[in-house]
Amino acid sequence: MLNIIDVPGYFDFIGEMMGPLRVVETAAILVSAVGGVAVGTEKAWQYATKNNVGKMFIINQMDRDHADFQKTVNQLRDQFGSSVVPILLPIGNGTEFKGVVDVLENKAYAFADKASREIPIPGGMEEMISKALEEITEASAAADDDLMMKYLEGETLDHEEILEGFKTGMFSGMISPVIPCSALTDVGVAKLLDVMADFLPSPKRAVHKGVDPRNNGEIERACKADLPFSALVYKTIADPFVGKLSLFKVMSGTLTPATPIYNAATEKSEKASGLYVLRGKKQISTQQLNAGDLGALAKLQYTSTGDTLCDQANPIVYPKIDFPAPCISKAIFATKQGEEDKVFSGLARLQEEDPSIHVEKNAETSETLLSGQGELHLDVIRNKLASKFGAKADLQDPRIPYRETIKKTVRVQGRHKKQSGGHGQFGDVWIEFSPASDTNVDFEFEDAVVGGVVPRNYIPSVEKGLRENIGKGVLAGYPMVGLHAKLYDGSYHPVDSSEMAFKTAARIAFKKGCLDAGPTLLEPIMHVAVFVPDEYMGDIMGDMNKRRGRIMGMNQADGMQKLEAEAPLAEMFKYATDLRSMTQARGYFVMRFERYEEVPASVAQKIIDNAKHEDEEEE
Repeated sequence: MLNIIDVPGYFDFIGEMMGPLRVVETAAILVSAVGGVAVGTEKAWQYATKNNVGKMFIINQMDRDHADFQKTVNQLRDQFGSSVVPILLPIGNGTEFKGVVDVLENKAYAFADKASREIPIPGGMEEMISKALEEITEASAAADDDLMMKYLEGETLDHEEILEGFKTGMFSGMISPVIPCSALTDVGVAKLLDVMADFLPSPKRAVHKGVDPRNNGEIERACKADLPFSALVYKTIADPFVGKLSLFKVMSGTLTPATPIYNAATEKSEKASGLYVLRGKKQISTQQLNAGDLGALAKLQYTSTGDTLCDQANPIVYPKIDFPAPCISKAIFATKQGEEDKVFSGLARLQEEDPSIHVEKNAETSETLLSGQGELHLDVIRNKLASKFGAKADLQDPRIPYRETIKKTVRVQGRHKKQSGGHGQFGDVWIEFSPASDTNVDFEFEDAVVGGVVPRNYIPSVEKGLRENIGKGVLAGYPMVGLHAKLYDGSYHPVDSSEMAFKTAARIAFKKGCLDAGPTLLEPIMHVAVFVPDEYMGDIMGDMNKRRGRIMGMNQADGMQKLEAEAPLAEMFKYATDLRSMTQARGYFVMRFERYEEVPASVAQKIIDNAKHEDEEEE
């Protein structure tokens, strides 16, 4: 039985590839016979290599005008080396593509009337077939030491030895077969499936490494049905009607509806309501799955993507799936008031389905941020919210969590006096405002009152009045940080003074003092590590300078140039899209918060004006 998992090839949906790559034996990389090797081809190869799975190339669209099989094979070999070997050869190109030749069998097959039939090998293909067989023989010999010695000594490898070497090479990743076909006309598809069944690595060869949660020691499980049950959940599907479906691969043992299921990651026992195999969207109930099989369990309560299910008496935890970190964020809002719960519960379900997205509430801006791999990725998530859960949402650029601080030391009086019949209100304070000695401190309060000019019971009210107001600065209403306030003088009235009066006096002093103390705007500065091929470094450095970024250094990493820089968060919101455009999607970046820094005056004034405009609109 063949299990085929179809994953999207577009870069925004790379998260959809990471789970399946952990449970398959071979990655079939699709290449256009017209367009040839693309960036997606390179990325798929890199991810498959990183996950130690076999690789094969399917050259599709052989029926199209200007299709060129040999040119595409040459590009693949130039890019990925001599491990790339055609195992099927096309009979014709473009509209003349009528069938394929199986190099190992030395037989030709044509496709007509929705059936594949053997035909004589067309004339003129002998040299091409002979060359392809020689390449396969060399690759098969290179995959096995004994065969290599025999081949180097000039002995001829027989058919069975070539086949065994080919299978060994596929399992080790040393051979990547190439197959031509047309998905539109079905020519070559039947032979593609034959190659998959005959040559692709079997899960029976696999030995999976994990950890024993009882002692954290490393253990191994061979993919055999007579060993204790274990499985890895590689994908979760959130269905509003069926509930949650957990897709998994049986790594060892067997699973039936009666098998006790233990989640070794959460240390909880699970009870499934159904055991299925999936065929597209169709769920087919089954009574048993064996080692190497793929299946689905419905309505697991404590299980998420990347968890290990196993026999509680023989627990094992397989390594978690490594999903890419989000690189773009948008603020998400419910389109209609009152539907917030609907939107955010839907997002929580979709986050289970796609761990490459991240949802969090920003405490400073009070916005909910949806983060993902690109703008298209976030748009698809929004559309899924509407189609699956009936929750309509809007996306917009997030607010920047700016902050405000002061640069000078000033002494100001805050005086509050009000008489309205009966008891009045009176509070009088003198406060010195200065930059805090520790830049990481938001607010420091110092009590320097002597002689009882401000009674002791009112001093906490002064501090409270200041703390309540630092959340809204004097320039643009952003939180104040790095502020030191020293209460050193004041006066009171024995009847009219109160805690509220002194809180109000402190607020008056705060506004007056911060305006006089050289207020300035601060912005978050991010540390950015950009990974790009050498040829794009000039463009990347120039673009980073335009974003008010500072280049901190460069070095080699994973065969690419790693550029380290510091740049304002305000300039980085669309960087994922721009970087993809500048590097033809070959570049990527990671970013983390570094510190706050003063905003240049020309930029600060625009931010202040925008903040005032927003305040006026709200009023």
